[in-house]
Amino acid sequence: MEPTSQVARPDGRVDLSDAAPLRGSRFFNDELAPVPVGKRTWSTYNYFALWMGMAHNIPSYALAASLIALGMNWLQALITITLGNLIVLVPMLLNSHAGTKYGIPFPVFARAFYGIRGANLAALLRAFIACGWFGIQTWVGGEAIYILVGKLTGAGWRDAAGIGGQPWTLWLSFAVFWAVQMLIIWRGMEAVRRFENWTAPLVSVGFLILLAYVLIKAGGLGPILSEPASLGWGGDFWKIFAPSLMAMIAFWSTLSLNMPDFTRFGGSQRKQARGQVLGLPTTMTFIAIVAILTTSGGQVLYGEAIWDPAQLADRFSSPAVVVVALIALVLATISANLAANVVSPSYDFSNAFPKRITFAVGGLITGVIGVVIMPWKLYSDPDIYIFAWLGFYGGVLGAVAGVLVAGYWVVKRTRLDLAALYTEGGRYWFRAGWNWRALVATVVGAVLAVGGAYTAPGSQGPFPANGLIPFLKPLYDYSWVAGLVGAFVVYLALSWAHRQPKEETREQSGPSRVGTATVDG
Repeated sequence: MEPTSQVARPDGRVDLSDAAPLRGSRFFNDELAPVPVGKRTWSTYNYFALWMGMAHNIPSYALAASLIALGMNWLQALITITLGNLIVLVPMLLNSHAGTKYGIPFPVFARAFYGIRGANLAALLRAFIACGWFGIQTWVGGEAIYILVGKLTGAGWRDAAGIGGQPWTLWLSFAVFWAVQMLIIWRGMEAVRRFENWTAPLVSVGFLILLAYVLIKAGGLGPILSEPASLGWGGDFWKIFAPSLMAMIAFWSTLSLNMPDFTRFGGSQRKQARGQVLGLPTTMTFIAIVAILTTSGGQVLYGEAIWDPAQLADRFSSPAVVVVALIALVLATISANLAANVVSPSYDFSNAFPKRITFAVGGLITGVIGVVIMPWKLYSDPDIYIFAWLGFYGGVLGAVAGVLVAGYWVVKRTRLDLAALYTEGGRYWFRAGWNWRALVATVVGAVLAVGGAYTAPGSQGPFPANGLIPFLKPLYDYSWVAGLVGAFVVYLALSWAHRQPKEETREQSGPSRVGTATVDG
């Protein structure tokens, strides 16, 4: 393979002078290749709009509403959500830097620390979680269609014969919603972008309609804001607060890893960072306020906290309100699902088999796994949704984030060799394509995070009451933090203990020579 060079632009972004020599590599394809600097054009608004499209969806609403269902009042829920979003923004921005600087997606970024083959472990871990989210979003979108059609057609649709514990018409709605998304995905990334451009704001309209209806029926904000918290501010609240905070963080933990998939198109570090700082906290706080007030209002009206917006809308007496709200929610949920849960696993599956899996095929794989994972079970109960699903996988992905942050910012000091990320036997090949240090750090971080996974008394879940590993049980309430910190420390310790003097000198000296080409080592 002929050597290739990388060029640092005045704004710090790095480009390959010629990617042609890498095309023969089995670890390279056009979708994984660095985006040329000339095509990195996303603005601050593009990233803000991206977050609006991703954050304003039914599961985001349900996440906030579920805190009310668990006994928090509106203020406790809002504090929990806002704090979680601010915390997860930190690793998100740290991992976003590499995407903008080098124009590479998450799976290629992970190669620098896990090895060219080992990166598949981190990528597929993240991909399967995204598949689960795709399934959850598809289930709630199908549920919205089921309720919408039922309002228009009557009891025959709603009271259809059951299959697997659900009316067959609900399964049909789920299948239709799934098929529409697969058709858009099959047409490629450009179709996804076009669809998002005009549907992203619709979910805000749908949620505001729900909120307005509830406020009118409940007699304004007064009865809602005066509703007491069943938990109070004592020990009962703090027992719920810690795992709920980890769930808020875990909700975006996949994006905290895979934001390079989007920031690789960034016009500058400032533009992508500013867009995300403005986008994530504001959009999630908005949807949280709407969800909290709407759910609290529903509690005043119906005597119970209904955390699923489609189920809440089903209680309304006005068919017109239900139809308008649910149409907006259905379209916007498709938009959010495609952006947040299809783009990234498509890159991940492509990274595993670069010469065989395209974006469209990766999207189809995502859709199939999203059904197999049975999302209707994950979404059926707030205890399962928050403590089992979000808490467990959030801890595992926290460990992956710990390795990436430690490796990129501390060990490599943001310096990567672009060509070597695609080169067998190069700097990031390690041993047979795997970096054992990253693997050990990930395993240690994951065990610390979820080794103590337990099911709380009085709730449902797959874990024993005393925890999988009893002495680690206290850490499970802080799963994401435990995973991130544990992996961060272990990876640094192993990297520094086994660092070769030659490699250390080369990393610290800046540009080095590979063949006849200059690279920024």
